[in-house]
Amino acid sequence: MVVTSLEKMIGLQREPTSIRNICILAHVDHGKTTLADCLISSNGIISNRLAGKLRYLDSREDEQIRGITMKSSAISLHFEKGNQEYLINLIDSPGHVDFSSEVSTAVRLCDGCIIVLDAVEGVCPQTQAVLRQAWLENIRPVLVINKIDRLIVELKLTPQEAYSHLKNILEQVNAITGALFTSKVLEERAEKETETQGISDSVHGDQVYDWSAGLEDTDDSHLYFSPDQGNVVFASAIDGWGFGIEHFAKLYSQKIGIKHAVLLKTLWGDYYLNTKAKKIMKGDQSKGKKPLFVQLVLDNIWSLYEAVLKRDKEKIDKIVTSLGLKVGARESRHADPKVHLNAICSQWLPISQAVLSMVCSKLPSPLDITAERVEKLMCVGARTFDSLPPETQELKKMFMKCSSEDTAPVIVFVSKMFAVDFKTLPCNKPRPLTQEVIAQRRELARRRHAEKLIASQGQELPEQALSGNESELTEPRGQELTSQTESMTLKTVEQEADKESFIAFARVFSGVVRRGQKIFVLGPKYDPAESLNKLPSGCSAADDLPSIPHMACCTLENLYLLMGRGLEDLEEVPSGNVLGIGGLQEFVLKSATLSTSPACPPFTPLNFEATPIVRVAVEPKHPSEMPQLVRGMKLLNQADPCVQVLIQETGEHVLVTAGEVHLQRCLDDLKERFAKIQISVSEPIIPFRETITRPPKVDMVNEEIGKQQKVAVIHQAKEDQNKIPEGVQVDSDGLITMSTPNKYATLSVRAMPLPEEVTQLLEENSDLIRTMEQFNSSLNEDKKMHEINQKILDRIQEFKQKLEKNLQGRKWRNAVDQIWSFGPRKCGPNILLSKFEGYRKTVWQCLDKTTKEVSKYRDFDNSIVSGFQLATLSGPMCEEPLMGVCFIVEKWDMSKAEEQMSANRQDSEELDATEQTKNEDKVTSLPSSYPTESSSENKKLQDGSQGSPNSSEKSSKRKGETLLADCYGPFSGQLIATMKEACRYALQVKPQRLMAAMYTCEIMATAEVLGRVYAVLSKREGRVLQEEMKEGTDMFIIKAVLPVAESFGFADEIRKRTSGLASPQLVFSHWEIISGDPFWVPTTEEEYLHFGEKADSENQARKYMNAVRKRKGLYVEEKIVEHAEKQRTLSRNK
Repeated sequence: MVVTSLEKMIGLQREPTSIRNICILAHVDHGKTTLADCLISSNGIISNRLAGKLRYLDSREDEQIRGITMKSSAISLHFEKGNQEYLINLIDSPGHVDFSSEVSTAVRLCDGCIIVLDAVEGVCPQTQAVLRQAWLENIRPVLVINKIDRLIVELKLTPQEAYSHLKNILEQVNAITGALFTSKVLEERAEKETETQGISDSVHGDQVYDWSAGLEDTDDSHLYFSPDQGNVVFASAIDGWGFGIEHFAKLYSQKIGIKHAVLLKTLWGDYYLNTKAKKIMKGDQSKGKKPLFVQLVLDNIWSLYEAVLKRDKEKIDKIVTSLGLKVGARESRHADPKVHLNAICSQWLPISQAVLSMVCSKLPSPLDITAERVEKLMCVGARTFDSLPPETQELKKMFMKCSSEDTAPVIVFVSKMFAVDFKTLPCNKPRPLTQEVIAQRRELARRRHAEKLIASQGQELPEQALSGNESELTEPRGQELTSQTESMTLKTVEQEADKESFIAFARVFSGVVRRGQKIFVLGPKYDPAESLNKLPSGCSAADDLPSIPHMACCTLENLYLLMGRGLEDLEEVPSGNVLGIGGLQEFVLKSATLSTSPACPPFTPLNFEATPIVRVAVEPKHPSEMPQLVRGMKLLNQADPCVQVLIQETGEHVLVTAGEVHLQRCLDDLKERFAKIQISVSEPIIPFRETITRPPKVDMVNEEIGKQQKVAVIHQAKEDQNKIPEGVQVDSDGLITMSTPNKYATLSVRAMPLPEEVTQLLEENSDLIRTMEQFNSSLNEDKKMHEINQKILDRIQEFKQKLEKNLQGRKWRNAVDQIWSFGPRKCGPNILLSKFEGYRKTVWQCLDKTTKEVSKYRDFDNSIVSGFQLATLSGPMCEEPLMGVCFIVEKWDMSKAEEQMSANRQDSEELDATEQTKNEDKVTSLPSSYPTESSSENKKLQDGSQGSPNSSEKSSKRKGETLLADCYGPFSGQLIATMKEACRYALQVKPQRLMAAMYTCEIMATAEVLGRVYAVLSKREGRVLQEEMKEGTDMFIIKAVLPVAESFGFADEIRKRTSGLASPQLVFSHWEIISGDPFWVPTTEEEYLHFGEKADSENQARKYMNAVRKRKGLYVEEKIVEHAEKQRTLSRNK
């Protein structure tokens, strides 16, 4: 194997037709990194013997220890097929669900992907996830069915059984692809229908509905994996062999004399060979014949394995000579037969040849990028391609051409930033010494030696000698100085070596990137339409430009060719290549779009499959090291695409990660690489949500409430807990009426649980709600915001209709039209309704285009919304956010406030008049003002209210504020506090419940360990949803849900209990109400009989609630001594 020179790689980079950008995707432990090793060994970067054992692309120590990949890493390979040369940029990605964000970063930069499947396990949960990710990014997949040796050695299947097993696996994969394709076609059809509906309605009334889904007309044959199409390779990466059907078709077309094209079509499928007639016939199974694939391919591989594993020397020699291979004596005598196997197979059916030739022939080059993919990349959020400025739409041609001309604008997408050790950068690598440097060093060593001799002998040289040798002696002194400066520079280099250098993992989509080039960095919220108006046409990043939001200018310091564990310096990189860029640390946080044209839009954000849910608080062991921790966390945030770093209101530094393995990796990085200090880590902070439910019909012993005899309860904990203070009126149906401290306004609020479908709908559409909120606020402030897109308006209309459909019944009449706000943060899963007279402002302003109305509530409506936002952000049970609650403001009485305001206004007018007369009398007078007014002005609270632009209106509002201010502070502040308290009391009079975050858990296990898996699940409050046996194997797939709070250590426990035979995949899925009431105490006779006075069986919800309250430093009602008994002395007193 020849190591390809850097010059050849650079030459190939200039030809986009010969470039392939691919990534390897699969479930965890299906053999991605082993396959990558085999492909790398074909380039001579590692030896063939080490392929599969070295795991070259797993460069981190913890990856090698755990045996799983944790980050996506790239390497460039050279491949020759016929007389055509190819450059393959290969990205290896992780399979563990915790690191699925790394898969997203890899997929964005590629044009095609290799899906690797374990021949024994078949399609696993993560296989489905990566197929979906590839589909969403519009990249073309090819399939490698790996670990076929396990079918021979472990499962001991016959070739015929193995063939039907492989057919099953292919069917499963194609079923997933088919489902993705069907959903896409149906979506497109639904969109077309909505467009044509308006037209068809006006043309004719009685239209016959067409039930065909449009699936019949669309061609999907190219999507599926089939060996006869050449997009499937059968392989065993650990044994170094792999083949596509073409290899055997070529071989047998010469031997049997059947045409190559015929063999290609018939080698896979229901065909058999009639040896007498030398014809290929159809219908092997009905006639009980061997399929061609078994007869010509699998039988040979099985017999080779049998011969080598049984050490049948004669047969092995016969096979080796007939195949024309050379096997060294070292391999054939090796104690492990697998070594011998590898030596034969890797020469007979080299896996790298099969996989790379499939990649080059079946996967697209950067030139073949589809128009659909380009449009998808360029349209952020709900914007359509047509709504982009014409200059931006012009860029689509550049994408499609993938042009490397000097005139083409440079467009680069950075998918992630990764940290590398400063020492590994090409500029810091030790270089071979030249002859001059060696001579200089030799001379220096001689002088130092001479110097030492003089010092040790201590001879005093005569005057003449001194004067004669002055020049010689001054040289060593100068040398001393240089050695000092050398040691100084060494120290600075060492300090710099401790630093982490960040490199951007990127791909060039258009133009040529050059070192030292000036370029725009576009943030995800950058809007080209806005900036093109401000910037002069034809401007570049080198010009002196006005500052524009979400856009910065930077210089590309270094360009690197990514070579797995190493980097190579490059001067320029043409379009269509994957590269590393140095010097963007200050400009890019996680991902960004770089361009020389300000018309370029930011690319659509990466879609991550896993949501970060596991939180821990970190702090340094020694408080003095806090700055290092803060800096370390900042670097960690930049280096990991999925981690979130927060500082909470309590001052805690919190890491939010995707799961336990991800958390462990982040903590190790923080300790050893980024902060380099000892840190203390808290117990995981588990998020909960608070909600309310309908009052239950039966009690804890399933007796109907109200029918049984109540007993005198000694401690009625619930009543104590929910004591409502004086001055707050509570109706029997849960309506709370409260007044502000100065008694100028009265509010009546009621809380109701939202139906589950509505909560789900609000969660799914949070981005849309955020867009509505932005548009409404700009309407209220009369800002000129760009016109809202018609497509977004249609989506908002559809969202409103869905809400109306789900909120039906007498209680919810006209509820949708009365929605005032969503919360928390104005886009959460809770609703505020306004049911009082004289106020008509809703969230649907963007549909009606109504501007701000004039009413008596106008000045203070924001205070009510702010109070609602605060109440939904932290509930009364344990200060966690609310979910699925609707607050209805039924009354808002402001009559007293109005009277007071008019009275105060008259007083202030009189005062102004007297002031004026005084000023006229006296020429020089001291400035006087109304004392209460000035003090209240100082106290005035800034309450983000949406004022109107007219100065007169603003001043009237300010006057209203000051006129109503008193010892309780500004009136708007009082309203916020009152609304918040009213919401909390309205919650407390209803049955409160906690909601826990839930994981869906998929476990693959064999039948003998099923019982142990169930035991672990039930111990941790898990619930099994389904269990099915995998066809053709003895594996069961168990689907369960598990609370996040109980999931820590779950994977390890399952592995221990099942001796490693079962491993779970945990993905955050939804929020679920914990059925028990956290404040429940036995109150009826039956409950007393069943639970006892203390209710010893621990209430799960209360346990969670108290844990959160303790962590937050809130009051927890618990007894220090639970069961106190008199102490008994063991020895009797004599």
